[in-house]
Amino acid sequence: MTAAVAVFEYHLVGYRRTWRGSALGSFLLPLLTMLGFGVGVGAYVDGGVGGVSYLDYVVPGLIASTALQVGVGEATWPVLGNFEWHKIYFGQAAAPLRVGDVLGGHLAFVVFRALLSSAAFLLVSALFGALHSPWALATLPIVLLLGCAVAAPTFAYSASISSDSYLALLFRFAVLPMSLFAGVFFPVETMPAVLRWIAYLTPLWHAVDLCRAATLGVAPAWSAAGHVAYLALWAGGGWWLAHARFRKRLVF
Repeated sequence: MTAAVAVFEYHLVGYRRTWRGSALGSFLLPLLTMLGFGVGVGAYVDGGVGGVSYLDYVVPGLIASTALQVGVGEATWPVLGNFEWHKIYFGQAAAPLRVGDVLGGHLAFVVFRALLSSAAFLLVSALFGALHSPWALATLPIVLLLGCAVAAPTFAYSASISSDSYLALLFRFAVLPMSLFAGVFFPVETMPAVLRWIAYLTPLWHAVDLCRAATLGVAPAWSAAGHVAYLALWAGGGWWLAHARFRKRLVF
């Protein structure tokens, strides 16, 4: 555990030198997104969605979607680069670090970044008056779990490829459709049955339902324990796959 913390600290020290480049975007992106979708598009959605204004409906989905995009983004090119270009992982593996330390420390940093970005979105949402329950703070552990659920399998994917052209496929055929059709902008119940069940299989939909319940102060559409268990399954399965791929590449 101490070694994994040291790896996390390594990535954190690097982020301390570059955080200014992402700080503005962390607040500007949610501000523009809420103005564009919540206020702009929401003005054309008469009666809101499910009895709430469109802004209130879309905000929790955007909080979860932010965690998804940051988690996947930080688990793609940086991970591939540490294998193929910078060789950082090989240097760490040559030190007295185990594969689990190298993977765990970097994964913890990625989840930390997803949490920071979602927390910034949560703050901007509060300024817009889009949070209607003290349970809104529960979105933070939810996005923490979501970040791990999407980043861990993405680590495994990034460790399995040798060209970044495969990363574009991941965003095109997984991240983008998930962001659009997993309940962020409209209820999945309005889609055909086949597409609806595909949405249910994505980790994002489960996090969106939990976040929406938290910000609105209502019960989730499905069991909260079931949502958490499903996200934990993604995180655990992703960790197992990522650990196997890292071991294959780092242990000779």
